[in-house]
Amino acid sequence: MKAKKTPMRMCTGCGEMFDKRTLVRVVKSPEGEISLDLTGKKSGRGAYVCKNAECLKKARKKKAFERAFGVSIEDEIYEKMQEEIKGAE
Repeated sequence: MKAKKTPMRMCTGCGEMFDKRTLVRVVKSPEGEISLDLTGKKSGRGAYVCKNAECLKKARKKKAFERAFGVSIEDEIYEKMQEEIKGAE
C-alpha cells in the first residue's frame, strides 16, 4: 500500500514549508472578508501562516497577505488576527 502524502504549505511570514495541519489558514471569503480559518474548511482564497505572533508580524511587514489576496488589509483586521493567534497558541 502507498503511504499518503502529507500536504505541505509555505508560511507567508517566515517562508518555510510545513505540514498543512500545523499552520493557520487566513482566508479571503467570496464577499471579500479577511479572517482566520482555524478549522481549514471555510470557502475562499487561502494563505497560511505559522501559529506564532512573530510570523504574523513578518507577513504584515512584507504585505504578504495583501499580495496574496489582491486587497489592502486594515490594521483592525491584523490586530484581530493577532489576538486569535495568541489564543490558538
